[in-house]
Amino acid sequence: MQEELRIKIRNLEVSDYAQLKRLMDRIYPELGGAWPRHTIEKLIQDFPDGQFCVVDHENIVGVALSLQVDYDRFSNPHTYDELISQRMTILNNPHGDALYGLDVLIDPDYRGYRLGRRLYEVRKELCRQQNLRAILAGGRIPGYQQHSNEMSAADYLEAVKRREIYDPILTFQLSNDFQLKRLLKKYLPEDEKSQGYATLLEWNNIFYEPPGRLIESRKTQIRVGAVQWQMRQATSVDEVLQQVEYFVDALSDYKSDFALFPEFFNAPLMGLCDNKSNQTEAIRFLAGFTERFRQEMSNMAVSYNINIITGSMPLLLGDDLFNVSYLCRRDGTVEMQSKIHITPHERRDWVIQGGDKLQVFQTDAGRIGILICYDVEFPELSRLLAEQEMDVLFVPFWTDTKNGYLRVRHCAQARAIEDECYVVICGSCGNLPSVDNLDVQYAQSAVFSPSDFAFPHDAVMSETTPNTEMLMFSDLDLDRLTQIRNEGSVTNLKDRRHDLYQVSWLGKHSMKETPST
Repeated sequence: MQEELRIKIRNLEVSDYAQLKRLMDRIYPELGGAWPRHTIEKLIQDFPDGQFCVVDHENIVGVALSLQVDYDRFSNPHTYDELISQRMTILNNPHGDALYGLDVLIDPDYRGYRLGRRLYEVRKELCRQQNLRAILAGGRIPGYQQHSNEMSAADYLEAVKRREIYDPILTFQLSNDFQLKRLLKKYLPEDEKSQGYATLLEWNNIFYEPPGRLIESRKTQIRVGAVQWQMRQATSVDEVLQQVEYFVDALSDYKSDFALFPEFFNAPLMGLCDNKSNQTEAIRFLAGFTERFRQEMSNMAVSYNINIITGSMPLLLGDDLFNVSYLCRRDGTVEMQSKIHITPHERRDWVIQGGDKLQVFQTDAGRIGILICYDVEFPELSRLLAEQEMDVLFVPFWTDTKNGYLRVRHCAQARAIEDECYVVICGSCGNLPSVDNLDVQYAQSAVFSPSDFAFPHDAVMSETTPNTEMLMFSDLDLDRLTQIRNEGSVTNLKDRRHDLYQVSWLGKHSMKETPST
């Protein structure tokens, strides 16, 4: 009866050489067998973290040898000999920015347990931990010997990629997320099975951060805050601004990077209009306060060290009225996003025009987009933003009924899944009988995530109690977005069929990313 397996992975040690030699002699007799002892000793001395072995009980049954190299040099054509000195010393570069996979070998008696996959995974983790740019490897193609009379090496690679031919090394590497970069000629001339050819393969570290000063580094853990705003009768602009500042102060106290307000949160001021029964006149009256709100909330963003998305407010430009949201950064800069799709009510009763500009905003806490209420129900807009690598989509909304709210909620959740981003929705609650068409509101603010193992099981990061004035917070990990976009259970953005369809911006203004200045 076979003894039970006791598998573990550890770093290779100099004292393991005898076992390593037996393993390499068994697997590579046609290539000269094992490396000399001094070669392995020097490699372990130069780069101990990069040498791994799989052990069953105390027996070494698998090994992965690695070294550090310069990415720019070895991501281009090279030969195996360029990695080795004349004295059979493996040339590790301690300042290299890439990991080079020199060898992976598994005892034939242990094949079928997927031990090679484990060794590839620990290499990837080492690459991430040491902030290396990529893993490179020159891969043999031993199966080519059987097909060399009927096809070129390049055609062989294409056939393996299409899974028409199985190659014991290349097929395995492709299944472990390595990308085939090029064919290498005369890589290892003595490798008769590969006819001297090899593949140059690459696995990119999606978390790689180029060296730089700490203050310039990308923030990956952020906190978003939202204000589920209670509509109440207002007696002055100062009164509403005082309430705004109260919430901004509270969100700042909890170290939030963003504060989101609802659509038309300052609408109670329409009740101060002399002719408030005339809806067109009342909304234009409200627009008269927008510049002051923009300036005051920008000052708050600086004073309280928080980026503010101002919900939305009416803006009068000449004779045209728009529904706009401002991004007030904490460095004092301000950007604007207009609502693009106007609801029948806005168009009919308030004569609001749709905007013609869409963009991703760069902030000190990620790349964000803003879509106002109805806009989130049009998936083309968020897809265009996602193509510019948006991290968080903010959606200030106003809805009067639960079915109206559910349209916004369900569409927002769909955007989070299909565009692989976080989506924050924020609305208002309460009654406002003194203002026509704003007499009731329904809201449950929430933060949605993509739907995968790294996120909550229902893809809801946070949500408020319905129809209750309150603050909502959620901590978001931007690195998880990077991971899901590259290594998720599904990869929606990567898997789009660009050969069949595309979404293009045809507006008057071209899409752009705005810098934080």
